[in-house]
Order: sequence, then structure tokens, then C-alpha cells
Amino acid sequence: MTYLQLAAWFLGAAVVIAIGLTLLARGRGPHAGAVALTVLVMLTLTAVFDTIMIASELFHYAGPQLLGVHIGLAPIEDFAYPLAGALLLPALWSALRSRRTAPEDAPSSERTRA
Repeated sequence: MTYLQLAAWFLGAAVVIAIGLTLLARGRGPHAGAVALTVLVMLTLTAVFDTIMIASELFHYAGPQLLGVHIGLAPIEDFAYPLAGALLLPALWSALRSRRTAPEDAPSSERTRA
């Protein structure tokens, strides 16, 4: 299995779970702008710190399993993981937050317990 295949499976699973969690949040999903900013920051940090760690020889990749596209020294496959986290964690947060929020049609005594 190549790094790209592994990253694609991981990212695909994260996207499916994020969509499911967003649906569970009952329309109160994460804000697209906040998710986009998070993705940008995470990808930038990944490019910087992966390049530093690879340059410091803390780890290396087997060449034949890589696609061959790099940002800095970081292979493009490495960017799937922060992308997955930036999509998955806000969806999880929204789903958990929506469970704590009482529906408007609940009696007032039930809303205070939520």
C-alpha cells in the first residue's frame, strides 16, 4: 500500500464521519469559514514542521511509495492527516454541543437540565 492510498482511506473515513456528525448536529454544524481558516493554518503548520523534521532527519519516507509531489520537504500525502483533523474535530464539537443544547419545544424545566 502506498502512502497516498493510506492517506486516501484515512481522509475518506474522516469525511464520512464528519458528514455524519454534522447531520447529527441538527443543522448546527461548524461554520465553513472557521473550518476553512483551520484547514489553512493546519496545512501551513504541517508544511513548516514536517520540513523541519525531515531536514533534521527525524524521519524519512520510502521513495517508491510516494507520489513525488512535495511542499517544502513534506510529501503531499502528509497533508491528508491535518486536513482530516480540521474537518473531523469541528464536526465532532458541533455534534456534542448540539446534544447539550435543549430543543426549543422542550418544557422549560427540561431546558434548564440540559
